[in-house]
Amino acid sequence: MKKVIEKEIHSIDEGIKCCIKCRLCESRKNAVPGEGPVPCDLFILGEAPGSMEDRLGKPFIGMSGKFLEKMLADIGMTREQIYITSSVKCRPPKNRPPKDDELRICKENWLNKQISLINPKIIILLGKTALKQMMGISESLMDCHGRMPDHDGRKYLVTFHPAAAMRFPKIRQEMEKDFRKLKSLI
Repeated sequence: MKKVIEKEIHSIDEGIKCCIKCRLCESRKNAVPGEGPVPCDLFILGEAPGSMEDRLGKPFIGMSGKFLEKMLADIGMTREQIYITSSVKCRPPKNRPPKDDELRICKENWLNKQISLINPKIIILLGKTALKQMMGISESLMDCHGRMPDHDGRKYLVTFHPAAAMRFPKIRQEMEKDFRKLKSLI
């Protein structure tokens, strides 16, 4: 079964790499499908690839990725244990937030398939964009982080994006609490 899932994920990855379903394909260098073991218990969903991810085609390898790796290490985990991807698979121009239609297109064509195949026990939503895309919620993260809602038959952990936690000490403290909560669940 694992080989079948790996083959299907590889097929999705190849589809993402040549996707032209939205305008984000026009300015990308590389699409960034995601990476990690399949199937997998934990699935991390961020916002969008940054410049380094766009250049190399790998998720969370810039400064936010290094920060995320530290957060994972603090709870005894490594990125190799988790499937990591973004809400959209191509970098938006000038690092702007993804637009609603871009989020919808990526979710319908790629993200839902990834989640279905990987079948994680917990999906960690990093930031407001991931929260909006998966649950349709536009609340302040300060009001809803740390929650573990069930949605569409899956369990989620809502937390901050590493880029925000790197800049703001209060957000970093709250994200650390959220990750400690995650540790108690796994």
